[in-house]
Amino acid sequence: MNRYYKSALGAIALASASLASAQSVTLYGRVNLSVESQKANGQSISVVQDNRSRWGIKASEDLGGGMSASVQMEAGFFADTGKSKDSSTFWNRRSEVDLNGSFGTLRLGNFFSEAYFATADFVSNHNHDTGTSSDAFYAYIGNNANKVAYRLPTLVQGLSIEVSDSVKETGSTNTYDLAVNYTNGGLNLGLGHEKAGAADQTAVRVFYVLGDFGIGGYWQHDKNAWSVSGGRSNLRFSAMYTLGSSEFHVNLGSAGKVGDLANSSAKQWTLAYNYNLSKRTKVYAFYTNVDDGAAKVYGGDFRSLALGMRHNF
Repeated sequence: MNRYYKSALGAIALASASLASAQSVTLYGRVNLSVESQKANGQSISVVQDNRSRWGIKASEDLGGGMSASVQMEAGFFADTGKSKDSSTFWNRRSEVDLNGSFGTLRLGNFFSEAYFATADFVSNHNHDTGTSSDAFYAYIGNNANKVAYRLPTLVQGLSIEVSDSVKETGSTNTYDLAVNYTNGGLNLGLGHEKAGAADQTAVRVFYVLGDFGIGGYWQHDKNAWSVSGGRSNLRFSAMYTLGSSEFHVNLGSAGKVGDLANSSAKQWTLAYNYNLSKRTKVYAFYTNVDDGAAKVYGGDFRSLALGMRHNF
């Protein structure tokens, strides 16, 4: 019997070792903080500003035959206070399970809009579209939860296409999302579309990288995406230049009139400098200014002078 148990235990240990070798688990995150002198609607304040700090876990398993399964859970937190970003939802940024193969990728769970990543996020280079210098005018529509998404297999080199539906549940509405990305050398193109009830938005992005220079932007048209009804167009321009460990950034945004609402247009501009201490750590400085219209669709006038540090792990 002892010999039998020893053999059984040996088989279990061998199977466990084989499973561990087939599965990978990664802990990752980002802590991004800045010290800022801010002025909002005539009132000045100095703050330590969190810029979407987060941590998460990724795991994947090789299922054989060209198939794999993966999960990803991600939570945001306020690094300046240590508090959770959302006391009611622990994995407030992402919680999904995926099945990958030659057929493409099936995704289930809670995750961000790929239409956003294909357009606005792509061109917001200086601080990854986080914090007070983030894009104030992009219309993000819809619901990240209860989502089913399908990413097509690669049909053309450099082309990716994904569609998703946030399933309607009690008190909610379906949100449809389409994202198309195409890369060919330094040319990067993107298309994003979302629809949620009476609200919808479509955006197109062009960004070109030539050596140390990068330049481009996106154009968006949305309808019923803000607190007032009506359509609106939004244009964003971004440029960057790298010199050794230094990065120089310019970001300009212009939002048109919302429907028939008077004085609802607005402008935003940001100048930024990043210095990369390593591949994971950088220090940065920026000045950002939002010149909102009298209708204050975007929360009113705002400006900030900031010094910050970001570390990825």
